[in-house]
Amino acid sequence: MTRRRFHATGCSGHTLLELTIAVALGLAVTAGAIAAYRSQRQAFVLASDNARVHEAGMNALMLVGEQIQMAGFVPADSAQGLAASAVFGCAGGRPTGADDSLTCEALSGRSDGIAIRYIGDSVSTWPSSNGQVTDCLGQAVGAAGVVVVNRYHAKTSGSTGEPELYCEGSGKVGTAQPLVEGVEKLRLRYWLAGASQPVDASLLARDQWTAVVAVDLCVQVRGAVLARRVSYVDCDGAAVSATDGRARQIFWRHIALRNAQEAAI
Repeated sequence: MTRRRFHATGCSGHTLLELTIAVALGLAVTAGAIAAYRSQRQAFVLASDNARVHEAGMNALMLVGEQIQMAGFVPADSAQGLAASAVFGCAGGRPTGADDSLTCEALSGRSDGIAIRYIGDSVSTWPSSNGQVTDCLGQAVGAAGVVVVNRYHAKTSGSTGEPELYCEGSGKVGTAQPLVEGVEKLRLRYWLAGASQPVDASLLARDQWTAVVAVDLCVQVRGAVLARRVSYVDCDGAAVSATDGRARQIFWRHIALRNAQEAAI
């Protein structure tokens, strides 16, 4: 019997060591790519959350701040002024009750609240579709010359479980609607004429609200639940360590009451 021999010309096989090294290198490259993806994704999530917090804070400052600037406004051609103070505030609560006899209702989140009064016309408010004066929610209040009272506070939504900035306008007293999500607290301090420092609403007697000439507004906004430990300085200037994985940021503004005038609640 003739034996045939086969020779592989120009071909060489891979040893087990070479295969192991190739697999190890491939796994290392894959692990590095996954780690880079996770890192980039986490950075994107954090950046997006910070952007949402910043946007919410700036929107809340703008909405409430512009209303405080409008407080006490009376049109030049108006035959009557305000029969009550331009602002009325609550420490750890929200203004409630009739517009001309406001009281305070405590909030579980301990957010401050503020009521802002002015006379509405086509300058101080956006007119409705039928030309009426509107409140903070765009609800029709009445013809030009009507007194508008907008009440702001922050609380946790019963439907979403997230904190929100709310406003209750004269167009539908007793029904507050959310404006900005993420707003956890409002802190308001009031400057009296001639004072050297601001005070909380709880330290003001009812007849002192007409002497308020400026407001320090602080807004605390919280972010989404993420796996992180964060610390922040709250509106009272205290350092706080958050344990719920949510970042928080405060936004502050000093606002002069340009239209404040002497009146009594």
